[in-house]
Amino acid sequence: MSALENCIIKAQKAGKKIVLPEGHDPRVVKAANMITEKGIAKVTVIGTEKEITESCKSAGVTERKFISLDHLGSDIFTSYAEEFCEIRKKKNMTMDKAVEHMKSRLFFGTMMVRKGDAEGMVAGSIASTPDMLRASFTVIGTAPGLKIGSSCFVMDLRTPAPNGEMTLLYADCGVNPNPNAEELSDIAIATATTYRALIGKQPRLAFLSFSTAGSASHEILDKVIKSVEITKNRIREQNLDMLVDGELQADAAIVPSVAAKKCVSSPLKGQANILIFPDLNAGNICYKITERLAGAAAYGPILQGLAKPVNDLSRGCSAEDIMGVAAITVCQAVG
Repeated sequence: MSALENCIIKAQKAGKKIVLPEGHDPRVVKAANMITEKGIAKVTVIGTEKEITESCKSAGVTERKFISLDHLGSDIFTSYAEEFCEIRKKKNMTMDKAVEHMKSRLFFGTMMVRKGDAEGMVAGSIASTPDMLRASFTVIGTAPGLKIGSSCFVMDLRTPAPNGEMTLLYADCGVNPNPNAEELSDIAIATATTYRALIGKQPRLAFLSFSTAGSASHEILDKVIKSVEITKNRIREQNLDMLVDGELQADAAIVPSVAAKKCVSSPLKGQANILIFPDLNAGNICYKITERLAGAAAYGPILQGLAKPVNDLSRGCSAEDIMGVAAITVCQAVG
């Protein structure tokens, strides 16, 4: 069973609510019906009646199974604007500016998540990733103990990795171009939380580089080595149930026989299920190579490190893709 299939089963038991703010996209209303029919979540779609009617017609949706909400005429619009003005008052927010922000589907949708009117949001079939990130981090903010948000890809492998794993998480592949040691540690902790929520097993994280346990020396390795130490300290201080090691080459991270030769004292012993890349170049390149050459299914980028879950979509996504990301978002909400 794939990681996505597991997420759908978990989501079906959760009874959560999600918001899809892009009701002017036919793929979104089609996905909203699919999500509802499969019992993945209760869905609210944001859009005017005209927009949603036209989207349903275009998508071939004859019966709406979801809740529709024209946010501009909603009876909660003013209260949302007032709260947004309050939380941004240190940034010189005025009520007029807050009202303008709430006219944005993305800001209104993230406010629904902040207020608990939805447990998660999925968007980006039309909106750009920068706009998604801006709304998410402005309204919802990062989780306690984290200073940055990040992303990961869930890699469902066609054949098992040498250590037997069928699902690996790669991070960060979509948000932070060149994180420093502290930020890389935040990425690792957030990815471990995502892994636990989606897969339900102990996270085993390998910080990757071109060196294994001091086999090479270069200034670009210093960040990785420092981040591993920071992360290990956080694990001890917070009593977190996860294993971490690095710096490690990729084969030493996921091939037990190689780990036995290169890093015999490693707590991972080649059994990593999460790969932490030193920068966005490495992470993005590797996930695409794994997808295209190894035939893996790549789900993401899954946003993480937020206080509540919001996820971005590819603008080329299908209704089925939206449904899958919705299931992942529900699992993040469950934790």
